[in-house]
Amino acid sequence: MADITYPAGCRPINEDLGQDELIRRLKTLTHTLQAMGQDEGMYTQYIPLAVHLADEFFLQHPSRDVQLLIACCIADVLRVYAPEAPYKDQEQIKGIFMFLIRQLNGLRDPKDPAFKRYFYLLENLAYVKSFNMCFELEDCQEVFCTLFSLMFKIVNDEHSPKVKSFMLDVLAPLITESDSVSYDLLDLLYINIVEPLKTQKRNAYELAKELIAKTSDTLESYTQAFFNQILILDKFDKQYQVMPKIYDVIYELNVIAPSILLSVLPQLECKLKSSHESERLKAVSMLARMFSERGSTVAKQYGPLWRQFLGRFYDIAVPIRIKCVQSTMHFLLNHPHLRRDIIDILRNRQHDSDETVRYEVVMAIVETAKRDFQIVSESEDLLEFVKERTLDKKYKIRKEAMNGLAMIYKKYLSDKNVPEATKKAVNWIKDKILHGYYMTGVEDRLLVERLLITCLVPYQLPAEIRMKKLYQLLGTIDDNATKAFIELQKNQLKVRRSVADWIKLHRLKELTPTLQKELNVKCSNIAKQLPDPIKAQEFLLKFSAQMRKDPKLIAEMETILKRDVSCRECADTMAIVLKKLGQPILTNTYYNTVKMLLERIASVMVDKQSIGVLIELIQECMNGGQEVCDEVSLPTDTAGERGLKLLTVLAYVFSAHFQHDEILRHMIGLLNFDEPYVAPYVLKAFTYLGRYKALIESHPAVLRELAPLCREFAIAGTPKQAKHAIRCMFVNTQPVGVTGGGSDRGGAAAEGATGSSAADLTGIDIFPEIVESLKVTLHPQSEHYRTAIVTLGHIAYNLPEKFHVQIKNIISRKIVKELLVKETADGRAGVPSKEWCDEDELPEETRCKVEGLKTMARWLLGLKKDVVSAQKTFRMLNAFISKKGDLLEQGGALSAAEKSWLRLSAGKAMLKICEQKGVGDQFIADQFYNLSQLMTDPVPEVRDTFVKKLHKGLNKGVPHKCLPLDFMGYYALGGRETERSLLQQIKSNIETDVNRRREYVKTFATVERAMSQLPHILPDYMLVFAVSVLTHDPQFTRPSDPAQLRQIERCLWLVLEPLVTNKEFFCFGFYKNLIERMKNHKDALKPDDETTNHKLWAICDIAMGLLLTRLSSYDVRESPVEARIPSMYFQPQPEDFHNDRYYIPDDMFALTKGGGSVPTVSSATNAMSKSSSSAATVGGTSTILTLKQGSSGRMGRRISNHQEEHSDHTDNGADDKNGGTSRRRRLGTAAPSTRRGQDHDDDDSGDGGTRDEEEDEEEQNKDADRDHGEEAEEDEDSGPPPPKRAHK
Repeated sequence: MADITYPAGCRPINEDLGQDELIRRLKTLTHTLQAMGQDEGMYTQYIPLAVHLADEFFLQHPSRDVQLLIACCIADVLRVYAPEAPYKDQEQIKGIFMFLIRQLNGLRDPKDPAFKRYFYLLENLAYVKSFNMCFELEDCQEVFCTLFSLMFKIVNDEHSPKVKSFMLDVLAPLITESDSVSYDLLDLLYINIVEPLKTQKRNAYELAKELIAKTSDTLESYTQAFFNQILILDKFDKQYQVMPKIYDVIYELNVIAPSILLSVLPQLECKLKSSHESERLKAVSMLARMFSERGSTVAKQYGPLWRQFLGRFYDIAVPIRIKCVQSTMHFLLNHPHLRRDIIDILRNRQHDSDETVRYEVVMAIVETAKRDFQIVSESEDLLEFVKERTLDKKYKIRKEAMNGLAMIYKKYLSDKNVPEATKKAVNWIKDKILHGYYMTGVEDRLLVERLLITCLVPYQLPAEIRMKKLYQLLGTIDDNATKAFIELQKNQLKVRRSVADWIKLHRLKELTPTLQKELNVKCSNIAKQLPDPIKAQEFLLKFSAQMRKDPKLIAEMETILKRDVSCRECADTMAIVLKKLGQPILTNTYYNTVKMLLERIASVMVDKQSIGVLIELIQECMNGGQEVCDEVSLPTDTAGERGLKLLTVLAYVFSAHFQHDEILRHMIGLLNFDEPYVAPYVLKAFTYLGRYKALIESHPAVLRELAPLCREFAIAGTPKQAKHAIRCMFVNTQPVGVTGGGSDRGGAAAEGATGSSAADLTGIDIFPEIVESLKVTLHPQSEHYRTAIVTLGHIAYNLPEKFHVQIKNIISRKIVKELLVKETADGRAGVPSKEWCDEDELPEETRCKVEGLKTMARWLLGLKKDVVSAQKTFRMLNAFISKKGDLLEQGGALSAAEKSWLRLSAGKAMLKICEQKGVGDQFIADQFYNLSQLMTDPVPEVRDTFVKKLHKGLNKGVPHKCLPLDFMGYYALGGRETERSLLQQIKSNIETDVNRRREYVKTFATVERAMSQLPHILPDYMLVFAVSVLTHDPQFTRPSDPAQLRQIERCLWLVLEPLVTNKEFFCFGFYKNLIERMKNHKDALKPDDETTNHKLWAICDIAMGLLLTRLSSYDVRESPVEARIPSMYFQPQPEDFHNDRYYIPDDMFALTKGGGSVPTVSSATNAMSKSSSSAATVGGTSTILTLKQGSSGRMGRRISNHQEEHSDHTDNGADDKNGGTSRRRRLGTAAPSTRRGQDHDDDDSGDGGTRDEEEDEEEQNKDADRDHGEEAEEDEDSGPPPPKRAHK
């Protein structure tokens, strides 16, 4: 101690001093040392003092203040003696620096009173890089790791930038000036730049980030070696913290100091090729972030790595493909130069086999559009990808694709300044969205309904703008989308009515068991209009209970369902109702279910104000207003017609909003326009309004203004104008409540008319004048000849009894004698030369004959029960067909196109008549077979039109108002169809018609009802009629010809395939019994013709062979009952007759797939015949029908065909004169119908207008029956078959 020299003014310090005295002396010493400079050699006398300060006594002193002062003194000693410190022993040096590190922990709290001394200590150490002394130590990395760990631990938000700067100055030299950097130090450094520490200790992250950036050049080589050991060699002495997060570290380093990775990133190529999925996934995840980062140049710098990364989009592992696709949004947003590569990749991945990958493709494009609309709108490819996914087999993908397209369309509506690609896309986006309504799922339909009012025509817009958007939408979509829109409105109207009936029951105070049962039934029917009907019904019952407790809620629901509710009132009331259902969160399924129902029934697009605006817009467009036409994006020459078409649709669905004098008069004002298309649309709209409420009751003054116009149209207008004028006046002159069927219709109308006062009828009853005018106009020389024919047909149809005698005489003389059987003059000019032409290209005389055939059909449909007239008409129509359209066999007087039109029109007229019970029952077997030949007509257009008419007749009004089941046998001839598109259409029609009837069968409430109806409804009986039709097919001449038998096989399988492939309905025993019974009959038309009977029996053998060879499994048990065979086509054999012979070659069907002997159909059938009824079942036993049995719930059972056969089905018509029995496959008595309620008109317009328009009208008419209380059956979707979904 005596050898220690102290600076002037400083007193000795030793172990004997008390703590307070020691602190005082240390403070003096500290101040003195702080004042010393770094003058070399001046302070050698103080070296013993420096050594003394590092004594263990002071370093381990219990006083925190003593340790801090000692640390400051030592720091100054290191500063004064730098670069040669007075400490030489390595253990002592390590102890000193570990001591200093512990003291630096005091920097943690800047509010500490001693913080200034800690800060001074840090500053001093940083100033002279004191820690560099440790480079000489063997375990210097231990000291450095401790220091780094401390710094990252103590740095916090309260530290000033200056403190953080000195920390950085202390740490940086330990990397940049060191001979080596340990992996432990790198681990310590890099763990602070990744999660979770990156977020949890933000200041440590910033310190590490700055340190890495400052020392990047030095760190590069050490980092490469470190990562090489972990990534490539998988060799390491210990577990480092960063190992699980190594890819995150690489990503962060790329953000902080990309130069560090110059040698690291190329090594990742091998990781992308790793055999371990988890390794590839980690590498892909990291590289996707690096490549897609905004401003990243990694893809340019590392071309091979980029190409290898693109290859991972085709990885065998689904999670890797998903991860790759998820990154594409960032590439599209941030890297224009990479978009082409990404778009090419997405083109393939949108067809990925995994649904999640396809979903992510759609989401990537949609999310890109949300963030930068320009990118997607400029790329037709990206829009096409989304378009394709609207047909994906998974709903969640279709949903996102549709939502994305709708968003783009909505964006276009609000901003017309969009790229050309978007303008092109807008032309198909709205079509594509509406086409989604053809999907079979309820979810798809709900989605389209929601998108219509939120994106295509946003309901929040003011009425004027909203109607312009609606006008634009309906004016620019294609025909299929238009039909979808109409179907959408009809379905919503149907649901609205169902819910209204359900709500009405809640007004009844006493909840009786009967009422509860009725509530449950209606609730169940409504639930079927929502996704997951079982759960939906549960929540609807809950909603029902809530309404019973809250009468105000019932009133609010009634407000929503009011026919004349305004859009705003409806939307506001919906919001009030939804507030009562809980929080609008995803988990609140009760809320979401009721919300979906409200969306289906809410009328928020059209109201009275909107209708008024729309009519004004239409009028402006028809006046040639260029500004309005531009706003609705329609050319001036078609804008008016499109608007009128929209008006008719709205008149059908929203009839109540039209019931205002100013609107009705405005519509009459539209009739002043001279364009021929105006009157049919306006009059059709008035017809729909009349079905809702007849003008004679609601607005008689308006009807008086309308009547003279209708009279003029019926007498001197175009055929289409005349047609709609008659319909319009008939419907609007019948008071609501006038009902009746058949011939009572005209009388009821007359009573309704005469029941009013004479003053009321002034100028309204125009029909007598029109009929009187026919004496003048119904003449070939009249310029209105064709109009008169159409007018006559519609009056005969709507008012058959009012003018019964007059019409019958006119039909006989003017239509039959002077028109249909009149010879055609030779040498006419302007006759078409081809085998087919458009209707308006036909000569006028032929067009009149076509309308005459329709008039005959309408006249019979009006009479309903005139058997004699029906038989005569069938013979005449049959003659047109059998003579190939040339009734009088004039040779070349008629062109091929005219003959095609005449035989087609006759065939369509026969089909139309056959839909009507009574007159429709009068065809005989020969006529039935003759009519079937239009299925194989040599002219493709004839076949196509006939197939459409056949399908339409079979598919509407099941079971009472459709064609009999017999006509489904015609489909078998579709097997001869050579046009691929038409063959596909026939297949689609068969499937639709079969499913329609099976769905109807499921509605049977009792077994008794099923027993009485099944033989006329069950589509499985189609096979019976197919066999009879094929037997009389003129192309089937030799039952022994293998080529002809193969053709018959194709025809049979066309109708059998949809019947037998559904195991739920197929019963092998039933079919076996059916075929055997047919084979034990002979042909009824030619019972003694051996060739005909052989053809019949050969067809039965082919049918059995198909069942045995084409089905993988079937129930071998015998059917316990016998099937019913129609006597019109099959004649029974004597009771002892058993047809055991086989009429086809034994080798026609191979019943085994492997080697060995091939049993014949005959041997296989015989073997089955010997099987006992308890034989083992090869496949699952299927049921023909699912029935409801009383009140015990649904139960499956096989229908007893024995009971069916004994059910009473008497024919309504008289026996045919030629000996054929009048056969009508009807179920009981058809529901009565008035012409006010239903139009049984042809699908062709009176003046040759497009059939599609008329089909739309027919569909709307049928639904109008339902909507206005008529007894009509539910109708199938109008429009084309659903578009095919894209394959994955």
